[in-house]
Order: sequence, then C-alpha cells, then structure tokens
Amino acid sequence: MNTNTQQQGRNPDNGPFLLAKVLADALVTIGRQRQQPPEPDAREGRPAVCRRCGEAAYWHQTVRGKWILIQPGESPCHLIPAGKRWRIAADGTAVNLGASTPADTCRVSHFDVCGQTGFPAGAATAV
Repeated sequence: MNTNTQQQGRNPDNGPFLLAKVLADALVTIGRQRQQPPEPDAREGRPAVCRRCGEAAYWHQTVRGKWILIQPGESPCHLIPAGKRWRIAADGTAVNLGASTPADTCRVSHFDVCGQTGFPAGAATAV
C-alpha cells in the first residue's frame, strides 16, 4: 500500500523525517536563545519573611548544620554582644564570630532583633 507522499510522487525521505528534523533544529535554536538565569549567590541565603513581625531576612545554614534567620546588612561588631555576631562564608554558611576586633563588621540573627519574638531570655537562637 502506498503512502500519500509516495502517491504524490515525492521522496519518502522528505516526509516525516524532514518534519522531525525541522522540529529538532527549532528546539535547538530556541534552547540557544534562552538565557540561563544567573546562579544565585550563596552568600545571600534563602529569602524569607518573619512570620511574627513581617520583616525580610535570610535563612543560612550554620557550621553545625542548623538553620538561622539572619538580618540583611552588616553591623559594627562593637555594637553587638559577643556570641551574637555572625559572618556569612563564601559558601553561604553562617559562622558565629564570638569575639572579634571592634573595627570588624558582622551580621545579626533576626531572632535577636525581632520586635515580636516571644523567645525567653537566653533561648538558643539557632533553629
């Protein structure tokens, strides 16, 4: 039994194969035209909004594998008590600075500055 392309005197290689080739070429071209989104900076952390006060903050994993909500921006270390000072490493890990030079800057846990936090005094800040 003859196919439509053979009945019309066309070469069967120009039928479905040609359409598949055109579609494949079009998909490759479309794929090249799409720009990949830039890789997110690990230091930025995962954006979040505090469910208690509504402020923006960022989740970072600590060295011990726990998660801590960090305020955006940096503060001078001499204004922040020792033990509440954080630095974000290049891979996005939050590192507690402990004591540091007063000229340094650090980040602060949102749990320490949230106006709506009901945490008792001395509670752990890392979740």
